[in-house]
This record gives sequence, structure tokens and C-alpha cells, in this order.
Amino acid sequence: MTSFKLFDLHPYALLPVVFFLILLVSFFGYRFKKGRLKRHPEQRLEKGKVQGAALSILSLLMGFTFSVAMAKFETQRRVITQEAAYINTAILRCDIYPDSLRNLLRADLKDYVEARIAYYDTDREKSEQERIRAELISKRIWEKVVMQMQASENVIRSSQMIPAINNMIDVAITRDGEKISKVPLLVLWVLLIFILLDAFVLGVQVVERKGTAKIAVVTYAIVMSLTLNLIIELHQTRTGLINLNAVQKQIVNLRELVK
Repeated sequence: MTSFKLFDLHPYALLPVVFFLILLVSFFGYRFKKGRLKRHPEQRLEKGKVQGAALSILSLLMGFTFSVAMAKFETQRRVITQEAAYINTAILRCDIYPDSLRNLLRADLKDYVEARIAYYDTDREKSEQERIRAELISKRIWEKVVMQMQASENVIRSSQMIPAINNMIDVAITRDGEKISKVPLLVLWVLLIFILLDAFVLGVQVVERKGTAKIAVVTYAIVMSLTLNLIIELHQTRTGLINLNAVQKQIVNLRELVK
């Protein structure tokens, strides 16, 4: 399974996969240690040292990955709010033009709002199509506003409208960049590898600690799978319980403004 397929799974599909994978690797660790003790009964694992070191490294990596995922999520939320504000400003500034041009600009902005709503609501392929559609609409609006600069009576109006349209275009580019900028897959893979390595060490501990180690393995599997699930939810902002739906509603509400 490639990294793309694995970490693009829905978080609730990935959760049981990681949970049972941890248990499986722990079982391998158990079988490995048991077989080694049969061949070399004198060998014993120094309890706690290997496990403690592995868990320390995992904690650092887990904290780093979570902070990156959270920062990217918060940035996307801020950019969407900013985009809603910029579009709102552009719509309101249409009122400074005569009705003939005002109606044309508001019609274009209505199409633009629909394209930006669909950009979030649709799947990856259709989202890219909506991004291109919104880009074409914004260019059309830009050309109309710039053309009005040639008319002396619209110079002041256009000087007010141009910054609003410029901000609207720029923030759309920023949002697209933030959308494709996620937690690096290499970081996610390294995190998963460390989780499984610690699971292997815990499996080794089962041989010497019996029942208490078995409880520790199950607890570890639950905690690690849930934590990784949380990071993936922050990584995929349109699935699961952690999403940007509430913030995106700010753009959806702009439909009322361009009716």
C-alpha cells in the first residue's frame, strides 16, 4: 500500500487498521523474544531501558507532528475567514458603480461565490475544476473594473474597487496553497514506523511481564491509534469530526448578499 493510499484513507478507516497493525507487530515481538529465549535462555531484556528510550523518541516525534498538523489547520481556518471578508468587501463595493455596471459585477461575484463554495464541498478532482472556474471569473471581474479606470467619472470608484478585487484574488491563491500544504508524508511514515517499533518492544516485554504487559499493549494500541487518528483528522480537513465546515459557512452566507 503506497503512502498516498494509506494516509488518504478516511480517519475512521485508518483507525482500526493502525490498531490491529500495532497488535500484530506486538505479537511478532512476543514470538521473536520467546523463540530467542528458547535458543538462548540466559538472555534477558533489560527491563524498561529500551522501551523508555523508544517511547521518549516517539513522544517527541508525536508532539512535533501534532503541532505541525494543528498549525496548518489553524492557518487554513484563518485564510477561509479572511477570504470571506475580502469577498464581502468586493460585493459591497459594487454599490459605488452605476446600476448597469453594478448588476454585471454582482452577477459575476455571485458565480464566484458559488465556485468558491463548490471548491470546498466537492471531491479533489471537481475541486480543482472549481478553482479554475473561480480563477476565470475573477479575471473577468478584474478586466471589467480595470476598463472602468479609463472613464474619468469611474476613476475614484475603480481605485476603491481594485484593491478589494486584488485581495480577493490573492487570498484564493493563498488558500489553495494552504490546502495542498499538509503534514509531510515522510513525517507521517516515520511516526508510524516509530509507533510500530515501540509496539514490537512492548511485545517483547509480554514474555517477561506476562499479564501486565498484555494490558499495556492493548492500552498502547488504543492510545496510539486514536492519537494518529487525531493527526490525520487535522491533516484531512474535510473528513471526520475535525473539519472546516463551520468556517466555510461564512462564505456560504455570502449567497444572501449577492441575491
